[in-house]
Amino acid sequence: MVFACCGLLSACIPLAVGTATITAIDLLQDRRTMGRNIDDNTLELKLRTDFRSDSKLGKAAHLSVTVINGLVLLTGEIRHEDQRERAVGLANYYTETRKVVDEIKLTDFTDLRSRANDSWITSKVKAKLFKAPAIPSSNIKVVTEKGRVYLLGLVTRAEAERSVNIAKTVRGVSHIYKVFEYIES
Repeated sequence: MVFACCGLLSACIPLAVGTATITAIDLLQDRRTMGRNIDDNTLELKLRTDFRSDSKLGKAAHLSVTVINGLVLLTGEIRHEDQRERAVGLANYYTETRKVVDEIKLTDFTDLRSRANDSWITSKVKAKLFKAPAIPSSNIKVVTEKGRVYLLGLVTRAEAERSVNIAKTVRGVSHIYKVFEYIES
């Protein structure tokens, strides 16, 4: 179900796309078009649904999907290589997918403690990015898996470097991966 905003956007009005909610403020600050933003959120929802309902994946895999500007980041853990191939194949199936970045690890699943720690790291990185001057935090997505932080978004090279330097200051970050698309300053 999709709700659109009409008229002047003087308040923070939610735009519901599946289970995702986008506020009018997010849309005004996002460097993607409204259509691309909706396509990204819809693709993310489709892939999560596909992964959960797939007989090879479902409960036999711990997968996360993040989409920005048609770039699909796959993270998580699987036990068999054919599961990775299946997940990447599903991600490439949709026409909205421009590129798939496969960061799925062949390993045992993380435990609840590790996932909670990853959530804490993501929250801290997002909070620091939000407070930082000259960082378009609404244009940067943060994903954490086993202490590895993935930064995604449409940013200038200077914004990317500032974002990386900020993420480095968060305790528990083991490595930072830049999955940025660069725009002209």
